[in-house]
Amino acid sequence: MRRTALLLAATLAAPAMAAPPKVPSAAAEAQVLELSKQAIALRSVRGKDNKTGDVARLYKSALLGAGWSDKDIEITPVDDTVYLVATWQGSDPKLKPLIISGHMDVVEANPKDWTRDPFTPVVENGYLFGRGASDQKVSMILAMVGLMELRKAGWQPKRTIVIAFSGDEETTMKTGRILADRFAGAEMVLNTDGIGGSYEEASGKPLFWTWEGAEKTYLDVKLEVTNPGGHSSAPRPENAITQLATAVQRVGNYTFTAEQSPLTKAYFEKAAQFEGDPKLAAAMRAFAANPQDQAALATLRASPSYVGKVGTTCVPTLISGGHAENALPQRATANVNCRIFPGHKREEIIAELARVANVPEVKFSDFTGGDAIESDASPMRSDFLTAVEKAMAAAWPKVPLIPAQSSGATDSMWYRAKGVPAYSVSPLFIKDSDEYSHGLNERIALNNIRPGLTFYFSLLPSLAK
Repeated sequence: MRRTALLLAATLAAPAMAAPPKVPSAAAEAQVLELSKQAIALRSVRGKDNKTGDVARLYKSALLGAGWSDKDIEITPVDDTVYLVATWQGSDPKLKPLIISGHMDVVEANPKDWTRDPFTPVVENGYLFGRGASDQKVSMILAMVGLMELRKAGWQPKRTIVIAFSGDEETTMKTGRILADRFAGAEMVLNTDGIGGSYEEASGKPLFWTWEGAEKTYLDVKLEVTNPGGHSSAPRPENAITQLATAVQRVGNYTFTAEQSPLTKAYFEKAAQFEGDPKLAAAMRAFAANPQDQAALATLRASPSYVGKVGTTCVPTLISGGHAENALPQRATANVNCRIFPGHKREEIIAELARVANVPEVKFSDFTGGDAIESDASPMRSDFLTAVEKAMAAAWPKVPLIPAQSSGATDSMWYRAKGVPAYSVSPLFIKDSDEYSHGLNERIALNNIRPGLTFYFSLLPSLAK
């Protein structure tokens, strides 16, 4: 009886954990914009005067002001860049951590080509302009400030939350691999990279939002033919250029077997309702119902928007051969770039291309290097799906959610290759006409800030409790 009374008294005396905030304050919104402007002004580009370390120190300063201690934050140099790790220890050390992923570096930009200097942030007509506005400094700052506001409000995660920001995703992706190795035992990765939502062009209203649970594997295949050559006045049947040309033509004309996963099936079923071309919309529904529907495949493969979503693609991108105008070529080479549907190894695709080419003199080899790795799709976990549905309902009510597979590459692939589920969950919305990631005059609409914070106020507590 005495023990029960003591436990009850202790329970009553313990302070209750604060509920997470639901609506962002004006100060939090202002901090997102100010940090975004400061980060954009830092030229975090690979090479001379790379400022990625300064971006990391900017973020560290903000985190220190929100309750993190110096020992909780690591900035680790790697070559000419850095990566950042900031840990918020959960109350249950037995639970595997939740990772918030993103990259601090950006693609190079030449000020001479831009209307505004790419590394001078400009706020104009409701937009923030500058390199990194959409890819991806604003998105990662939204997640970081969202987490900071949760901590300042007194909310405590049960599961440890780790901010793990890489510093070379746009180039070598070395730091992303290092982080994935370090957190190979994580529960889940929330990748802030990318833009999830689409605005309707005329009205500016949100149309739909996508989260990504898979991405295709990047592969460069080198095709090479060599022979002794000789004088061009004495042609021989074995000509390196013609042998290579035969192989390249056959590879270029080849289409891989169409494929579908639960993720891409759901994508085609849900995205069809937003496709403005009735023929394409019908093909999307038909493909979802039967991935071997040849009429549907012909329509989808003729569309640049959908050809990469129905299976593996390989396309010749570079060719070189010969050494003199009056000599038989001693060497001819070509590059074939592939984007592989999840579930296939690179060597499997290379072997298939060699069979298709059927030119024994042509040597096929993997020319990708260490910048890519095969990774399976992340599972469509019910806890994740429930959490993003709840978060999106709070941030952008009644906006449809569509699962998607990326044809590009992000740091998520390193985690998925380790068996850690990784999902791209950027709450940013954009019009197609405003999409300038990696291009000129990059921008993002400022009306993303308030709902973006609201999104993370819901998502992070749901997955870290």
